[in-house]
Amino acid sequence: MLHCRGGAFYVGHTEDLERRLAQHETGAVAGFTADRLPVVLVWNQAFPTRLAAKEAERQLKGWSRAKKMALIRDDWAEVSDLAKGKNGPSTSSGQTEGGEPCS
Repeated sequence: MLHCRGGAFYVGHTEDLERRLAQHETGAVAGFTADRLPVVLVWNQAFPTRLAAKEAERQLKGWSRAKKMALIRDDWAEVSDLAKGKNGPSTSSGQTEGGEPCS
């Protein structure tokens, strides 16, 4: 997860984090992050398969800003509390807080 200029979060997945991060940091990747430089890596996790990574990406894009910030702080109690307090579908599809799939 990247934190972008303006406070937006970008969620994606990749098989080579260092290469992809460098692409985002230099603006070599056209799109969301290129228009919101600088970007800072604020959270990442390794997954056993690309499919598992894509599923986690999809899930994180649906999370509220508060829940993403709790994850970044590694505050699992807050993540859990925010999940319990969810009333209906998320209004954050990832479009408003950023995020397009990385490759």
